[in-house]
Amino acid sequence: MEWIKHLTSIPSPTGNTSEIIKEIQDRLLVMGYEGHKDNKGGLMVTVRGEDHQQQRFVTAHVDTLGAMVRAVKPDGRLKIDLIGGFRYNAIEGEYCTIHTSSGKTYTGTILMHQTSVHVYKDAGTAERNQENMEIRIDEKVLSKEDTRELGIAVGDFISFDPRTEVTESGFVKSRHLDDKVSVAILLSILEKLSENKTSSLPCTTHFFISTNEEIGYGGNSNISEKVVDYLAVDMGAIGDDQQTDEYSVSICAKDGSGPYHYQLRRQLTQLCEDYAIPYQLDIYPYYGSDASAAMKAGADVRHFSSAGIDASHAYERTHKESIEATEQLIEKYLFSSMQG
Repeated sequence: MEWIKHLTSIPSPTGNTSEIIKEIQDRLLVMGYEGHKDNKGGLMVTVRGEDHQQQRFVTAHVDTLGAMVRAVKPDGRLKIDLIGGFRYNAIEGEYCTIHTSSGKTYTGTILMHQTSVHVYKDAGTAERNQENMEIRIDEKVLSKEDTRELGIAVGDFISFDPRTEVTESGFVKSRHLDDKVSVAILLSILEKLSENKTSSLPCTTHFFISTNEEIGYGGNSNISEKVVDYLAVDMGAIGDDQQTDEYSVSICAKDGSGPYHYQLRRQLTQLCEDYAIPYQLDIYPYYGSDASAAMKAGADVRHFSSAGIDASHAYERTHKESIEATEQLIEKYLFSSMQG
C-alpha cells in the first residue's frame, strides 16, 4: 500500500515518465539492483536464475492516462487533447497540473465551458468533448497572451490529481491504479528477492517497467530470444458479464487481441488451486495489454495478462485482498518450474 500511495503521487502520463522511472531506478539501486533503461524510457531489471536458457519476462506499466495542451483559447483557458483511451466525462471536475517545458507547473481544473447552470441552459446536456471541455488555470489570465506569458504552450503535458486514499476497510481508491498497483507488486517482489539470499528463481527473469502501454505499446521490444513466458501484470476490468472482482486475482483468457496462451493460463489457474489463491477467469472485450502488444510485434513467446479494479480509466478502486492474491500468484509462478 505504501508503494501504491507513493507511485500514484508522482505524475507520469504517457510520454512524460522520466521522473517516476528515475525514482524507481534509485529505489532499485538501494535494493541492490542495477536497472537499465531502454531507448523508449522503460526500465529493465534482470534476476539471474538457475536456468539461464529458458527465461521469463514479467512486466507492468507505470505510464498513465493524461492529456496535452491542444490550444490556448482567446480567454486564456486551455483546450486539451487526451493521452490514452478514456472519455472526457471521466475527468470532468478534476484538478490537474500543467507541466511546462521550462519545468514550471501550474494547477487548474478541468471543466465544461458551459458549467455554470446560472448561465448555460445546456449545462447538463451538452456533449462532453474536446470542443466543450477546457482547463481553468489557477492564475490571473484573461487572454491568450496572458497564458502564453506564463510559459504555457501547445504540447505541454497535463496530469490529473490522483486523490489516493486507503480506507480502514482495506480499499484503495485513486486514479492510475492502472497500472501502478502492478508496479508496486513487482517492486515488492523484487524487494523480497533482494532480502532472501538463500533461494534463487528457477529461471532467469526479466522485470520490465514499461512506459508506453496506454498508447498501445510498451514491453514489446528488448525481449531476449531466450524468453519463453511473457507475463503482463495489468488490471482486471469489472462490469456487466465480467467475473472479475476486487477480492481476487483476475486471470485474462482473452482480450481484444484474441485468446491468451492456453497452457500458461492452465498453469496459473492450477497454482491458484494448489495454493488456495482466490482467482477469477475473465474476458476483456475492449482491452489490450503489453502482452498482446508483444505478440503483435512478433515476439515468439507464451503470453499472458493477470491481476480486479473497478471503474477502469476513471476513479479506480481495488481491495488489498485482490492485491495480495495477485502478488501470491506471481510469486508462486516465479518459483515454479517452466512448463513444456
